[in-house]
Amino acid sequence: MDENLAPDDKPAPRKAEPTLNQRKSRSKPAWTDVKAKLAGLDRLGLMGLIQDLYAFQKDNQTFLHTRFGLSGDVLKPYKQTLERWLSPDVLRNQDTSVSKAKQAISAYRKAIGDHAGLAELMVFYCENAAGFCSEFGNPDEDYLDALLRMFEQALAVGRQLPAEDRDALMLRLDSVRTISHDLGYGIGDAMDYLLEDHAGN
Repeated sequence: MDENLAPDDKPAPRKAEPTLNQRKSRSKPAWTDVKAKLAGLDRLGLMGLIQDLYAFQKDNQTFLHTRFGLSGDVLKPYKQTLERWLSPDVLRNQDTSVSKAKQAISAYRKAIGDHAGLAELMVFYCENAAGFCSEFGNPDEDYLDALLRMFEQALAVGRQLPAEDRDALMLRLDSVRTISHDLGYGIGDAMDYLLEDHAGN
């Protein structure tokens, strides 16, 4: 016992050392931290922040244009991204990227995500991927697997559209299915099954 303490005095309890996980959580900001800072901004400060974000990155501009319906064709930038990564210019040695193409659809979904726009982008994805494979050969099996998965997603989203829009979408997907029979890996046969299953539902 400490000799400087009176008999009835007790040493103050020691504070527990923060665990490793607690140290990590404090060092990495989260949305709650940002939200707290935003709550302290007035209207002018918030507008200035959004303006800075708008000027900082083109993706932010596309997001805001889409969210507020400011562009005549809100799907255009997303389609341009799909074309670039699904059917690149082979003469310029451009490569394909399934992940970057999917990011375009994901970005649209986050910005507004209406069923008609999503269905259009998904069908456009399928048309570009199947067309590129038909003209230049199969990039790889993963590319074709992604095409098949997107085909299935397009069918699922298409079910939620009005009959007239859904029928037009089905005609385009049927053309993709026809092209895909020449791509190998059983892609066309798998699409046959998916379309038949969709018709049954």
